[in-house]
Amino acid sequence: MLGSKCFNPCLLAVAMLASPLLQAQVDTTQAARLGQDLTPLGAERAGNAAGTIPAWDGGLSQRNDALDPAGGYQDPFAADKPLFTITAANAEEYRDKLSPGQLALLKRYPNSRKMQVYPTHRSASYPDAVYAMVKENALNAKLIEDGNGVADTKNAAPFPIPSSGLELVWNHLMRYRGEGVKRYYAGAQPQLNGDYQLNKVMEVAMFNRDVSDYGKANGNVLLYYRQSILAPARKAGQETLVHEPINQVKNPRLAWSYNTGQRRVRRMPNYAYDNPSSDGMATNDNGDMFSGSPDRYDWQLVGKQEMYVPYNNYRFAAKSNKYSDIIKPGHVNADLPRYELHRVWHVRGVLKTGVRHVYKQRDLYLDEDSYQILVSDHYDNRDTLWRVGEAFSINYYDQPLVWSAGIGLYDLISGRYTIGTLTNEEVPYDFNIALQPSDFTPAKLRQDGVR
Repeated sequence: MLGSKCFNPCLLAVAMLASPLLQAQVDTTQAARLGQDLTPLGAERAGNAAGTIPAWDGGLSQRNDALDPAGGYQDPFAADKPLFTITAANAEEYRDKLSPGQLALLKRYPNSRKMQVYPTHRSASYPDAVYAMVKENALNAKLIEDGNGVADTKNAAPFPIPSSGLELVWNHLMRYRGEGVKRYYAGAQPQLNGDYQLNKVMEVAMFNRDVSDYGKANGNVLLYYRQSILAPARKAGQETLVHEPINQVKNPRLAWSYNTGQRRVRRMPNYAYDNPSSDGMATNDNGDMFSGSPDRYDWQLVGKQEMYVPYNNYRFAAKSNKYSDIIKPGHVNADLPRYELHRVWHVRGVLKTGVRHVYKQRDLYLDEDSYQILVSDHYDNRDTLWRVGEAFSINYYDQPLVWSAGIGLYDLISGRYTIGTLTNEEVPYDFNIALQPSDFTPAKLRQDGVR
């Protein structure tokens, strides 16, 4: 089966047999591997036997001049040339290193879709303070309350030596993205002929460091989030506020909206799970590839595999690209994304009996070096492959941290897609904004909205 190859059979056997609810801290001997034969985040430090995936050597070094405000992040690998290109004509040759969704996209668009594969660079890197938090998490973090929560963890990957699919999902949800960020971005949902209306958004997020202490007022809050719509004009001024819990069964996600016409703040009771977003082209939990509570799925660790995934997409993110250069009929401009061979964790979510979601199954492929989901396949309730997600990741190496510079979600049935978090024509992310919980209250939302 595609994705069943595991590079550590013993680990996979344990993962498949053990209940994730019994997994907790690793012992000191295992934790000592972090920074040794494992990277500080728990990936295999060594390269692969074929030499096509190099050893991790620390990733990109932090550089204060990494960001050129006029041109975007400097591409450390701009001199690389493609090794080869995967198209519908030769896709079968690479089947074992592609997801079913990637294969389906190539076949859906045989004349325009392609994957340009470049040399692999394991560029992921993080501050030393994050590595210290992750090592502490390895010794202390544990799943609680049927796996719906994580206790005794800092807000960074809680399970750097994962033994279950659910632990890996939590690693993605809690991966380090700074302590606070203000970002402007654009997106669109193109029609079949490529016509689109651009959406523009300003977001502010604060990632709570004081997590998993339910005795404190904000102890179950993973992050605070505000979104302001800037365009199109008919939606401009609409605001959304979210308090994102760790355990959303214990405390459901809290969300409020502010409407400029009504000048009122209202609670949003269904801002979660498969509530439609992006003009119906995605679900709410498609945000950031997967977000929100994992409680509606049984998460299986299929294994670790080598796969061609979007990586080091500095050319895609360059400010020399206009949005019209990127957004094309059916999919983004195939000349821009960069793909590399990396090891990924393959996690499969199967909808639990008796609960509802438009996705019966979702397969997530997580970068071993960052826990960023890079590719996702979604199946509907007829077991038909429906939507395919891609995150065009880069290392924001002035920080440093790995995050996406664009996220696409392709509908194989309708032929349309949604593309978001594009920053090519926007100001750079501000990772140094000073934030506090009082900036994320309904009263503050209304106060700012009526100005």
